[in-house]
Amino acid sequence: MSKKSVSGYLKSTAGQQKLIISLFIFVPILLLFVFTYLPFGEMVGFSFFNMKYIGRRVFVGLQNYRDVFSRSDLFGALKLSLYYMVGSVIQLVLALYLATLLSFRTRLGRLFKGIVFFPYLINGIAIGFIFKFFFTHGFVFDTVLSWLGFSIDKLPFWLRTRGLNNACLVGTSVWRYFGQNTVLFIGAIMSVDSSLYEAAEIDGATKFQQFWHIILPSIKTIITLNVILSITGSLSAFEAPFVITKGANGTGTYFIIMDQVAHTSQKVGLASAMAVVLLGIIIIATILQKVFFKYVFRNATTDSNQGGSIL
Repeated sequence: MSKKSVSGYLKSTAGQQKLIISLFIFVPILLLFVFTYLPFGEMVGFSFFNMKYIGRRVFVGLQNYRDVFSRSDLFGALKLSLYYMVGSVIQLVLALYLATLLSFRTRLGRLFKGIVFFPYLINGIAIGFIFKFFFTHGFVFDTVLSWLGFSIDKLPFWLRTRGLNNACLVGTSVWRYFGQNTVLFIGAIMSVDSSLYEAAEIDGATKFQQFWHIILPSIKTIITLNVILSITGSLSAFEAPFVITKGANGTGTYFIIMDQVAHTSQKVGLASAMAVVLLGIIIIATILQKVFFKYVFRNATTDSNQGGSIL
């Protein structure tokens, strides 16, 4: 094709449409590659070196990955994520239960939705400071317990006692993200065809049977999304423990330890290996939960395809 024909084609309506479409595709892909995939590739390369931000690099192979699982502080921080995973399960169950109630006609339902969602709108650093004073010995929480008859002097130090402090921090995270899960569930439940409930009631299905056979299969995509968000949030908890305890007394999460390794100890290679390991865990957890939900909802999908009864 000659230059003149190419120029003429680009000036035509069809040519301009394809040019604009190509630019809209190329620019985001270029930005994604430059600011996401290229830095990630560099980070994977850093994980095989003993290095600082500035200075000589020494190739150590898989040693950084061995350190992630052999060093007690690093592996302990990884195990600490189990606290947050348990909290996320409780959070999802409560959010799904409340969303099911609020999705139907409920007195003051809109007010409850606003109250539940409000904590998610607050900045994470602000929430950290709020709960730092809330759990400090002798402050808000202890004062409330003293009104119930407990002696403040006999109450534990909520942010110093190992195990108990992590439970308090998990509770903080549950309080903040509970509303987000609830709103997502409400939106999904309200999109379910109301005629399904009417048919189920005619068949004599109970409310629990309607929930199990209609609501759950219909919102499985949102459930999967919330589970993925909860898993990634559990493994990457940072703001609340960093602001409230600075990671002291066994509250250092994986992200806090990673931050200390990278910026305080200047062990960039080890921190990069920690990030790669974290990504691998998230990918594995995502695959496992997809297999799990596929197994759980297999009967519901079969019944839906065959047009079977709810009962």
